[in-house]
Amino acid sequence: MEKAKIGAYQLFVLILLFELGSAVLVPIAIEAKRDAWLAILLGMVGGILLFFVYYRLYRFYPKLVLTEYIEKLVGKILGKILSFCYILFFAYSAARVLRDFGEMLLTYAYVNTPLFIVNTLLILVIIYAIQKGIEVLARTGELFFILLYLLAITGFLLLIFSGLFDLKQLKPFLEDGWGLVLKVVASQTLYVPFGEAIVFAMIFPYLKDSKKIKIAGVCGILLSGINLALVMAINISVLGIDLASRSQFPLLSTVQSIQIAEFLERLDVFFMVSMVIGIFFKVSLYFYAAVSATTILFKIKEPSKLVYPMGLAILFMSITIANSYSEHIKEGLIVTTRFLHPFFLVVIPVILLGIAYFKNWGRKRKSQNGAKNASMSQKG
Repeated sequence: MEKAKIGAYQLFVLILLFELGSAVLVPIAIEAKRDAWLAILLGMVGGILLFFVYYRLYRFYPKLVLTEYIEKLVGKILGKILSFCYILFFAYSAARVLRDFGEMLLTYAYVNTPLFIVNTLLILVIIYAIQKGIEVLARTGELFFILLYLLAITGFLLLIFSGLFDLKQLKPFLEDGWGLVLKVVASQTLYVPFGEAIVFAMIFPYLKDSKKIKIAGVCGILLSGINLALVMAINISVLGIDLASRSQFPLLSTVQSIQIAEFLERLDVFFMVSMVIGIFFKVSLYFYAAVSATTILFKIKEPSKLVYPMGLAILFMSITIANSYSEHIKEGLIVTTRFLHPFFLVVIPVILLGIAYFKNWGRKRKSQNGAKNASMSQKG
């Protein structure tokens, strides 16, 4: 799509911002109750294993992105169909995260503002960022990464000083046994947010040093998993499991409960700024992957012409995707995580990796047989 190069640290930052994205916003893994933090950590381990699948596929085709080596592995016709399906998946995922952003702002800040207006403002900024390319997006990520962690550390310290923590809320450990935790991992946390790192299969070829992809990816997923587990543990210890499970945005409820010396309170801005940063990068990377895949599939010479129409499509999809926020969440839990995520994040990549290993083994065996025959003919 473009001649750009990003560093390993920039990839690490993008992965971290992408993984946190909207996952901090919603009560992720709350079905595991007090053990939600454990379900997140186990999902992180599974996510790292999936990342190795994506990375290994890249190593077989280091100059190609996901939708290009799909055609190499399964043939042109089936490859183009699967590539088009991934374009729809990336665009749909961007629309879902954009809807999360709009619902958050409407619920707690702009109650009387139409959803269309709120989502339009963000998508316009994202369109501008995508037109500048992945290199500019990566540099922007470096700046916002520092701001995000300054806000997070400040918020954490304020929570400690406010004396809101009650670690007893996290007990008893494994109250419902391992079964419930593993069920949540298999149905949720393995895919969201950790399995979603497949979007970076559209970015790997842009790295300056491909040898550092593995360490950057593992560190990004590891740190994001620890952060999400810590956030969920904090939410439960401050709000209690009942309130945390009922709250649409538990972290916001946690931040709102901070009150120090009867004057330092209403710190919603900490939460809002963090969410805008995370969601901006998550939508941007999904959007970029969709534009890049479309450019390659349809051999479009000027990708910038795609940005505006695809941005409008994602905007209208985010509005029409559900009639209400509860319907939006239900669709995400039932349709997306049960059908789309297993298929696009696990099944197809694993099958592609199997085909790649088989083809590579066949080529090696053929070359070895050729060399053996050549040496025998020389001896003869």
